[in-house]
Amino acid sequence: MNKMEALVLGLDFWDACKRTRDYKPLVPIQPDMKPKDKLMQFQYWLKVYGKVLKMGLDVGLLKLLKNMQKMPWIYDMAKANIFMQRGVYDRSGNYLKGSLEVTLSVTTLMTTMLTKLMKQPEMVIISEDMVPPEIYYAMGIVPWMAELFGIIGTKIDGHASERYIDAAENAGIPPNTCTLPKITIGQFLMDHMPEGSCLVSANLPCDAGATSYGIIAEKTGLPAYRLDVPHYFNDERAVELFVKDLKGMIAFLEEHTPGRMDWDKLKQICEQRNRQVELEMELWELNRTRPAPLPTDCVTLNHLYHINTAPGFEQSTRNWETVLKLARENHAKGIGGSKNERYRCIMWNPGPDMFGFFPSWIEYRWGIVIVHDSMSYNTQPLIDTSSHDSMLAGLGHDIMTGPMARHTRGPMENYFRDMFHVYEYMDADMIIMNAHIGCKNTMALNQVMREECRKRNIPVCIYEYDLMDPRVVSIDGIKSQVDHFMKNIMKAEPLH
Repeated sequence: MNKMEALVLGLDFWDACKRTRDYKPLVPIQPDMKPKDKLMQFQYWLKVYGKVLKMGLDVGLLKLLKNMQKMPWIYDMAKANIFMQRGVYDRSGNYLKGSLEVTLSVTTLMTTMLTKLMKQPEMVIISEDMVPPEIYYAMGIVPWMAELFGIIGTKIDGHASERYIDAAENAGIPPNTCTLPKITIGQFLMDHMPEGSCLVSANLPCDAGATSYGIIAEKTGLPAYRLDVPHYFNDERAVELFVKDLKGMIAFLEEHTPGRMDWDKLKQICEQRNRQVELEMELWELNRTRPAPLPTDCVTLNHLYHINTAPGFEQSTRNWETVLKLARENHAKGIGGSKNERYRCIMWNPGPDMFGFFPSWIEYRWGIVIVHDSMSYNTQPLIDTSSHDSMLAGLGHDIMTGPMARHTRGPMENYFRDMFHVYEYMDADMIIMNAHIGCKNTMALNQVMREECRKRNIPVCIYEYDLMDPRVVSIDGIKSQVDHFMKNIMKAEPLH
């Protein structure tokens, strides 16, 4: 490493540290935390940094520094404890432990993935977030979800993605495009992505997300395979066609990577995934009771990472088992996870990643707990592992009818049917609609949503924000919109 490279590496590190310092915490250090809970949080704090340190030791210092020079966002991903500290404020007992366990498990899996990324570059491919990775894992491939930093990194540090948004807009991407594909495009334009051997994407979930891979393929010159989800995805014929498409993807991957399909391994992964889904559904059932035994990030962040990014991993199963055990204990005692629970809400659309501790803030200030959300509500049946085709059919159904896939395509009934079912199923008191202004599909339905909720006498808080960019609507701007709704519609007084 020459002097100029070392200087750039040092400046990237300073930039990451400065953003962290400037990003104000939710509230001061919790003054009334029980000693037992303080010790528990400190233990998990050490465990999280232990996972980051282990990644550095496994990769090796020189290789780690070389990769951090190319991908400086690794600095931001390593700041998981900052996210954890803000996300568990005012929690105690099993609820605190469940939240800490989820953060630790995500960190464990993330550092494992980054380690493989840096140690096995010949096995790396770039994959879109809408393509579940079970097939990749069965082939021994290391998939890097191109959108992962935009989703997780922005939750950790709300300002970390601004440079990539600016890079994409400076290259001509329209400012009103969803910021998630803009971040992904910006990372490729700045050469801050790993070197993959090929690209895999789908025509999901929206125009911006789907078309971004055309730009990425042109920028990288990598061979690309695009899964084509039929418009009428509920038809039986659609599943048959998509199974053929998945077989084409497998052949493509075997041509462009050293990976080879291991059907026995795929069966193991699918069976492990089925077990995780069963555990998750039991947690849903427990959270139907009042008060909810283990709500919010034990549901939302848990599904976001363990079901979408790391399905079939034993670590993911262990995490679900631990969280469910804590929920069962609370349920048996008739106590809720949150001591502040006053309102049960379902949250629709992706939450504000640039305000990563939004769930803990609404809970602390207003006593609102999230009992379910659109990103976690999957309706797929368990995967039939009896044959190769049945496994592909199950995975194909998962892709075609995933939450964003089915909610933002076709008639508006696709969007509202699940929303009102989940509202009744979870015995909710209100709906929080995250009105991401870059999501044209859902923004077009907001007025219809108001009318449909009015017919059903459902209180709905629709606040506007940008998914990844705090410069569009600030954290304070989001807070003021929620405060206005709670005071004027719910006639509530803040707890803090």
